Amino acid sequence: MTIDMPVHTETNGRKSLSTSAAHQLTHTTKSEPQMQGISSRWLTRMLPWTQVSGGVYRVNRRLTHTVGNGEVEFAVDGAQARVIPLELQELPPLRDFDDEEILRALAQRFEQRDLEPGTVVAEFGNPLNQVLLVVHGKLSKIGTGEYGEQTMLGILMGGDYFGEEALTDGQAIWPVTIKTVTRTTLLALPRQALDEMLEYTPALREQLSRVADAPDKPQNTKGEANIEIASGHAGEPELIGTFVDYDASPREYELSLAQSVLRVHTRVADLFNDPMNQTEQQLRLTIEALYERREHDLVNNTDFGLLHNCDLKQRISTETGPPTPDDMDELLSMRRSTKLFIAHPKAIAAFGRECSKRGLYPDPVDVDGHRVPAWRGVPIFPCGKIPVSDTQTTSILAMRTGEKDQGVIGLHQTGLPDEYEPSLNVRFKGIDDQSIISYLVSCYYSAAVLVPDALGVLDNVLVARQAV
Repeated sequence: MTIDMPVHTETNGRKSLSTSAAHQLTHTTKSEPQMQGISSRWLTRMLPWTQVSGGVYRVNRRLTHTVGNGEVEFAVDGAQARVIPLELQELPPLRDFDDEEILRALAQRFEQRDLEPGTVVAEFGNPLNQVLLVVHGKLSKIGTGEYGEQTMLGILMGGDYFGEEALTDGQAIWPVTIKTVTRTTLLALPRQALDEMLEYTPALREQLSRVADAPDKPQNTKGEANIEIASGHAGEPELIGTFVDYDASPREYELSLAQSVLRVHTRVADLFNDPMNQTEQQLRLTIEALYERREHDLVNNTDFGLLHNCDLKQRISTETGPPTPDDMDELLSMRRSTKLFIAHPKAIAAFGRECSKRGLYPDPVDVDGHRVPAWRGVPIFPCGKIPVSDTQTTSILAMRTGEKDQGVIGLHQTGLPDEYEPSLNVRFKGIDDQSIISYLVSCYYSAAVLVPDALGVLDNVLVARQAV
């Protein structure tokens, strides 16, 4: 018996060679290694970079007489807060007072007050009977305008203080009304507690008396020592002599660095370099990571980062939470020739929502062929390195840039040994016993704020969408 077997003309339904099999005999068209961590790095691109040949950049400024304009810090244990005794030196009357035992006793007399939104803490014209330290929260300073209307004069935030005049002037009155905007925790030193302290501490009484009797040093609106100028005179009066005094202890910025050791096995470098050089690709991605770290440090480094080097008088808070056009105008008005804003993309989106609510649609500006959002013609560049807190708040930076404009500048040094790119070098370290080649990759950088008003920060920027 003969059985006819079917003739199979294809395998698994295919009539031709599969691509998975065919690519074994050919090269694929391939990309270079890709990396998600590469950002636009607008801050690095927009900062003017200054050559620092000696590795250190000194910022010389005029002498300033302003004191006690720092931020008070607290120790918080659960719901209880206390001021760190030496932090009381941030108050101008206690600036030079270094008796830690007396400061500790004074700190213990501060009383904690937890307040609800809308609470009036102090009212204009009443006796100034307490010193206030803001642990956290937000308070508004409200004054009276020319025509009797209420005006917003400023915002107090965590770390701020108010009413320090009570330490030196027992007859002082509150110059403004202070009202809480959010839930707020304060530490208050009542007048009675201060008087009791002064009765038993002659050293503190002498310090406050000396400060009260000391003549005010002549200074301009920026706190700099005055340059005496005569104008509008006639005839031949004797002119007042003057000179420009300098800060005797100018700040010096030493170049920081980011480094990594790149390791490549000799077998990979020898045999797998076609069509792409493996060492070059490894180096390219390592350099990208170093540049990302450089921009992160330019924003967040505690020594030279912009968020930590903004003068406290140049820091303001949003009035209601989200970044409104009013907040951006306030930030813009604090300096001349603002060149750019830097904000987290979420903050830019939140600002766009606030503009849309008001029917405002600001025109973008063209920067190097890119259409960038702007406000009042000043571009707003995105920077994902600016942190967003757990409470969905962040900060927006505004700056003037360049040495000639006394602005913010980047610092680097070119002409390094084995330089691969400006201020970045790649140095061969050798081959170890495991046939691994090592390269030391180093990037040197820093940033400097030449005068305080070159940089401003809008804090407490709420970026979360409001619940519907």
